[in-house]
Amino acid sequence: MTCPYCDRAAALVTGAVIYPHRPDLFGLKFWQCEPCDAYVGCHKAGARVGPGVISDGTLPLGRLANAALRRAKSAAHAAFDPLWKSRVMKRREAYAWLAKELGISSANCHIGMFDVDACQAVVAVVKAREQ
Repeated sequence: MTCPYCDRAAALVTGAVIYPHRPDLFGLKFWQCEPCDAYVGCHKAGARVGPGVISDGTLPLGRLANAALRRAKSAAHAAFDPLWKSRVMKRREAYAWLAKELGISSANCHIGMFDVDACQAVVAVVKAREQ
């Protein structure tokens, strides 16, 4: 994995490196670019991540994210996730709705892969829906 901020190779590290204050996360894996303070978690080993694709424990959950992108993703999830967690819609329906609102394909609609602008767009379309 290459860091999108500095083009250096990211390192595969454990949760002990990313979250030293969280022993419960020590066993998880993350990709990290230490100079950029960018990281992303990995799908757990054995997790089904697509048709015929099983994670070996090193497949990233999304893209490397620096502090600004992590804040934007958090805001996007905080706005969007209640749509499906509160059962207003099923999760798949919520993502289909979001993809349509953002003008992207459902296959490309994953907050983990979004940049800051796309995360801000998520917040905006959810707020518009609520009005």
